Amino acid sequence: MINISNLAVQFGGDFLFQNMNIAIHKKDKIGLIGRNGAGKSTLLKIMNGELQPDSGSVEFSGDVTISYLRQDIQLTSDLTVFEETKTAFAKVQQLLAEISDLEKKIGVADHNEVNSYNKMLNQLSEKNELLHYLGYDSMDENIARVLNGLGFEDPEFEKRVNQLSGGWQMRVELAKMLLRKPDLLMLDEPTNHLDIESIIWLEDFLKNYPGAVVLISHDTAFLDNVCNRTIEILKGNVIDFKSNYSVYMEMRAIRQEHQTLAKKNQEKYRARLKENVNKFRAKKNKAKFAQTLIRKLDKMEIIEVEDIQDYSKVKLNFPDPEKSGKVVYKAIHLEKSFGENHVIKDANFQIERGDRVAFVGKNGMGKTTLSKVLTGNLEYQGTLETGFRVNIGYFEQYQAESLDGNRTVLQTIEDVATGDLRARARSLLGAFLFSGDDVEKKVKILSGGEKSRLAMAKLLTQPYNVLILDEPTNHLDMSTKEILKNALSDFSGTLILVSHDRDFLEGLTSKVYEFTKSGIKEHLGDIYDFLEAREASSFREYEADKEKVVSKQSGNETESDHKKWYQDKKDAEKEMRKFQKKVSGCEREITSIEKKISKIEEELMDPVKYQDLSKDAGFFKKYEDLKTALNEKMEQWENFQQSYEKSQSILKKINDRSLH
Repeated sequence: MINISNLAVQFGGDFLFQNMNIAIHKKDKIGLIGRNGAGKSTLLKIMNGELQPDSGSVEFSGDVTISYLRQDIQLTSDLTVFEETKTAFAKVQQLLAEISDLEKKIGVADHNEVNSYNKMLNQLSEKNELLHYLGYDSMDENIARVLNGLGFEDPEFEKRVNQLSGGWQMRVELAKMLLRKPDLLMLDEPTNHLDIESIIWLEDFLKNYPGAVVLISHDTAFLDNVCNRTIEILKGNVIDFKSNYSVYMEMRAIRQEHQTLAKKNQEKYRARLKENVNKFRAKKNKAKFAQTLIRKLDKMEIIEVEDIQDYSKVKLNFPDPEKSGKVVYKAIHLEKSFGENHVIKDANFQIERGDRVAFVGKNGMGKTTLSKVLTGNLEYQGTLETGFRVNIGYFEQYQAESLDGNRTVLQTIEDVATGDLRARARSLLGAFLFSGDDVEKKVKILSGGEKSRLAMAKLLTQPYNVLILDEPTNHLDMSTKEILKNALSDFSGTLILVSHDRDFLEGLTSKVYEFTKSGIKEHLGDIYDFLEAREASSFREYEADKEKVVSKQSGNETESDHKKWYQDKKDAEKEMRKFQKKVSGCEREITSIEKKISKIEEELMDPVKYQDLSKDAGFFKKYEDLKTALNEKMEQWENFQQSYEKSQSILKKINDRSLH
C-alpha cells in the first residue's frame, strides 16, 4: 500500500534517520516507537506530505487516503460538535451529487449503445457500494456512536467547537477521522487527552478497523491491545518486528544478548587470526598464508550490537520526607461548583498516611478540580481537614509551561535545590535523561517531553510527604515513564495519581476513586481490579437485558457457549493478573532486601567499621535475618512465577478455544 524507500532526513548536519525502508500493508496496526526526538512525528509528517525528506521517497500504490491526527490541535469552527463531525461525510455529499448526475445520464441514454450504457451502470453500482461503505444509510447514528465512544454526552453535541478545550477539540477531530474511514490512520499520541473508558472504546474500534493504522503512543497497554507490528526508530535506524510492543521488547532483549555473544566470539576469532598473521608474516614459506588471513580479516563484516540503553537500571529516589500525621485528608460533604456547573457533589472520604490512590473517570468529572482543592489552590464548600505536617508536592498537567524559558536545564534545578541535592543536580538530571551538554540547553528550546521531565525533576528537589500528580506521563517517552514509575514505587509518602495510563497505574495504587455524575465512589484494589469489576458489571447488565428479551421470545434457555467462554476468560485473566502482581511485589521486596544486604556488606569491607561492628552482636543477627528473608522471598517468587506461567498457559488455551 505504501513503500518508504531509502528515506533520509537531517537537521543541522546530523541525520535524524537515513536509508529508512518501510512497507505498510492494508490492515497493518503499527506501533511507531522511539525516544523523544527520534523522528517519529517527522516521519508521519513526511508520509502526510507536509515535510520533504533530504533523499528517498514515499510511494503509494493507487489512490491511498490518509488521515493524520497531530498532538496539538486548535479548531476555530463555529459549528456545533455534531455539525463539525458531520463534515467528515463531505465525500458522501460529493457521491450523492455524482450518483444523481449518473442517474440523469442513464435516464436519457441510448440503450443501443451497450458498452457506454453498461459502463455507466457499473459506475453507478460502484458509487452506491462506496456510499454504503461510508455509512450513508446510518450516518447520524454512526456520528452519535463515535462521539459517545470518545466521551461526549448527547447534550454536548450542541456545544460550539470553538468553545471546547484543546483536549475535547482533539476528540472531535479524531471522530471525523474515524468516520471518514481512510486507508491509513496516523495517530500521534491519541490517548493524551482521553479518559480510560474512551481509550478502551478506541482500542476496540482500532482493532476492528478495516484499514491500516500507525500509532505513536507512550501507553504500552494501548499499543499491546491494538498493534500487530512494532517499528522502532533507534539512532537513525529502523527495527521492524511483527508483534505488539511487549513481545517486541522481550525479543529485542534476546536479540541483543545473541548479538553481544556473537560479537564476543567474532572478536576472539579475529584476535586469533591477527595473532597468526603476526606469527606467519615474517616467515618466507608462510607469508602467502598470512596475506590470505589479512584478506579474510578485511572482508569480514563486523558484527554490531544494537545500541539499546537499558533505563530499567536507572535509579531515581524521592528525598526521604518527614512523616505526616495518620490522617492526611478528611472530606465531609465537600462540594465545588463553577457557576451552575456542580463538579464535585457531597464528597465524603478519608485519605491516610501511606495511601496510594488513583483518580479515574471521564474528563470533566472533577479529577483535576479535586486535586487543586486538595493542594489549596481552589476554594470549596463543605469541610476539608488537612492533617498534621502535611507537605504537598503537586504536578499539574501543564506545569511544564510555567518553567522559565530563559534559564538553562541545570539552572532550573539549582534554583530550587538546597544542600547536598544542589551539588548532585547533574546526577538528578541524568536520571531524567539530561546528560552532558543537554543540561546547558535553554528551557525554551526543549521539546514538550523534555519540559515535562524537567518539571518532574524539580519536584524531586523537595522532601514532600504527599505527592499529587495530574497526568504525569503525558509527553513522557516509555523509558522516562518506567524510571518515574520505579521511583514512585519506592516513595514512602502518600500518593495521589490522576492518570489514564493503565500500565503506569498498575501496581502503583491500592485504591481507586471513580469520579461519576453521581459523585465519587471508592474501590479497593489497583486499576485492573477496578476495570475487571466494571467490565464484569457491564457484562452482567448486558446479559440480564438479553435474557429478558430471550425469555419473552422463547422461554428460559440455557447459558450460551459464548457466555461460558467469556466468563472462563475473565476468570483466567483475573487469576493471571493476581499472580503477576504477586511476582512484581516479590521482586520489589527482593530488590529492597538486596540493597540492605549490599549496604551491610560494604560496611563489613571497611576495616575501621568492621572493628566497631564486630562488637555488635545485633548487627550480625540482622545480617543473617536479612539473608534468611531473602532466601524465603526468592522461594516465594519462584512459586508465584510458576503459578503465573501456568495461568498464562490456561488463558492461552481458553483464547485458542474461541477460534474453533
